[in-house]
Amino acid sequence: MPKKPSTNEALPKARNYCARQERCQQEVRDKLYAWEVPAKEIDPIISQLISDGFLNEARFAAHYAVSRSRQKGWGLRKIEAALKMKQVSEPCIRAALNAIDREEQAGQLNKLVSKRWVKEKEPNTFMKRQKVMTYFLRKGYSSSEVERAIGSL
Repeated sequence: MPKKPSTNEALPKARNYCARQERCQQEVRDKLYAWEVPAKEIDPIISQLISDGFLNEARFAAHYAVSRSRQKGWGLRKIEAALKMKQVSEPCIRAALNAIDREEQAGQLNKLVSKRWVKEKEPNTFMKRQKVMTYFLRKGYSSSEVERAIGSL
């Protein structure tokens, strides 16, 4: 049976984990639990990671929001929900959503809608419009944004 890691072993391992990519506190906490670090040692490790600059929730949230918007084409609602699921604080979520360039996102949405419109094989225009609309609502865009993008086709 493997022994449980001590704080001295878990801290460098956690630093390494955070150095590879931006992480939120909950991801690190979950990883420490997975490594079977004793519960009483987790908060001091997280505090040390924050003070060393390895863990910064605002930086994580901003990076996550911008990358999901640009790379996956997510809307603000879906990004906000994902950050809430990762238990990021409200002020960090608001700051992250403000970091997204609205004009860039609107231009990207227009491109995605036109691409999806061509891809949709529905012959009935009304049904085609509904399918495209629901697709982008699931991606986290508001109905007014999608209506505007469909209207510009």
